Amino acid sequence: MAALAADPANAAVPAAGGSSTHQLVNSGASRLAFKVKSSNNTEYRLKPVFGFVEAGASAPLEITRLAGPPKDDKLVVQFAEVAADATDPQAPFKAGPAAGEVVIPVSAA
Repeated sequence: MAALAADPANAAVPAAGGSSTHQLVNSGASRLAFKVKSSNNTEYRLKPVFGFVEAGASAPLEITRLAGPPKDDKLVVQFAEVAADATDPQAPFKAGPAAGEVVIPVSAA
């Protein structure tokens, strides 16, 4: 069974702007593709938006907040199992629904 987790599980960034770095950890036995969606695309920039996480490994996710009014938002990391030779991390999300998702609460104060 595919399993993806975020470490740390939530983010706190200054409302005046700042960044937070997380690891997307794949504890499963298969390679995963991921897609990150934000509830606030005006103030948040994500790097990368799409990517791969090898089985038993992790991948960095950088959350950058631009200055804006303080509020609570969330990021949803959708994931799907992919073949070891897959080269396009966007392809599984165009083909159908994701296998699962991880929610990262983000608070800006």
